[in-house]
Amino acid sequence: MPLTAKGPLKRSTRNLWTLLIGLLPVLLGVVILYMQAERALIQSSQQTAEEAIRQFDLMLDNTDIAARSLMAQVGQPCDNFRQLALREQVTRRPFVRSTNLVWRNDNYCSSLLGPSSFTLDPANYVDGKLWLMNGNPVTPNTALLVYRLQEGERAVLATIDGYHLSNALRLISRFAELQLQVGPFWLADDGQVHPSIAPPAPVAPYQMASSRYPYSVNSGFPEGDIWLYMKSQYPALFSLLIFFGVLAAVLGHWLQKRSSSPSHELQRALEAAEFIPYFQPVVRGDTKQWAGIEVLMRWKHPREGLVRPDLFIPFAEHSGLIVPMTRSLMQQTALLLAPHAHTFIDDFHIGINITASHCQDLELLEDCREFLGMFPPGKVRLVLELTERELVEPTAITHSLFEELHKLGVMIAIDDFGTGHSSLGYLRKFNVDYLKIDQSFVAMIGVDALSRHILDSIIELSGKLELGIVAEGVETVEQQDYLAAHGVDFLQGYLFGRPMPGEEFLQALARH
Repeated sequence: MPLTAKGPLKRSTRNLWTLLIGLLPVLLGVVILYMQAERALIQSSQQTAEEAIRQFDLMLDNTDIAARSLMAQVGQPCDNFRQLALREQVTRRPFVRSTNLVWRNDNYCSSLLGPSSFTLDPANYVDGKLWLMNGNPVTPNTALLVYRLQEGERAVLATIDGYHLSNALRLISRFAELQLQVGPFWLADDGQVHPSIAPPAPVAPYQMASSRYPYSVNSGFPEGDIWLYMKSQYPALFSLLIFFGVLAAVLGHWLQKRSSSPSHELQRALEAAEFIPYFQPVVRGDTKQWAGIEVLMRWKHPREGLVRPDLFIPFAEHSGLIVPMTRSLMQQTALLLAPHAHTFIDDFHIGINITASHCQDLELLEDCREFLGMFPPGKVRLVLELTERELVEPTAITHSLFEELHKLGVMIAIDDFGTGHSSLGYLRKFNVDYLKIDQSFVAMIGVDALSRHILDSIIELSGKLELGIVAEGVETVEQQDYLAAHGVDFLQGYLFGRPMPGEEFLQALARH
């Protein structure tokens, strides 16, 4: 039996889809966690830069206080009193390493060297205030941040040792990378001054400038820190993602198996209107006139072509889909035949198969009423052929259904009589109108004496019970003559016509 329009998936393909379905929530979750981690690092980078600005502003505030305290001494001789005042600020003010007095750009007095004289170039200082130096004659190759406070021809210098600066860069954040940028020079946490613009960090780069002094800080994280952050912060979420991945894979595998099940494929075919009616003529036993048809269900599969009923009807009965499938078959039959009803003989026999599933409620009654309403009154006779693949229980609903169907003019036939275990029981429990002799008995005419005796008994039984009788599977003239001679009312089989689609049947009916 075909399962899908494209055929069933191979096992390897299903396993591949299962793997992809399982990986999808994991990959999607990892992407979301990655974005969340990236946002967290950007926020951490910003907070780190803000803290660095706060710390460096605090250091420079101390140098500014020291410089302002010494401004009144500028221009005075560099005697012991002045040197003591310079050293006092170094001692009292945190982070201040040295202080200097400058008159007309002449650095003439120092807390380290005492009286000295060398010319300063104000252009070395960013905004005339800050200069990041890579050491001086006293401490070469050691970073210094020089703060310059100027009032007219007077100026005071106060320096911060690079040790305090690099130490702050290391301690403010254990994970973020920090650099101090002063004009064209920048300082890293290793204490080295570089004559360039600091390169941005690979991850979450952020730059922030001080609002009070002419410097800025750069913060960020090294390559790969997003994954390290995720590993350290989201271990439980990773376990949850794996759980959801496994759950999705199991669900996907189950859905694939379900989508390839017969009931699911039948539902798909029903919605796609792939079940269509075929018609096989039924003739009178005496005159051989076309007296009606049996409506047979065929599956017009988009890939497999026409599917035999024995390959899908049992699945339809087992799943309960046979009821809506039969309803669709009746609607298609009425729409196709009703416009041509004027060409039919009166009481044109239209047989449709039903099963035990149809007998469980009264919906079948409404389906039959709707079907008959499509034809002129008295033009067709609807015969419901009760198959015996499922046992029909004689419940109150069943008796009520059969009673209402008879009031509506619908007749009941027992299909394939003689082959089911319940045939005689149906005759006793239900009010039926026709017996349909199974083709296996008809095929034994002239071949097997025992089967012929059973056939004769069925014909005799129908006569005694005043039931109509239809013989199926008539394929030879010998079979036709035998059945007609024994008073069989209607004949059906390849001798008179094979099941055919609607348009072909209408053309054949016109010829008869």
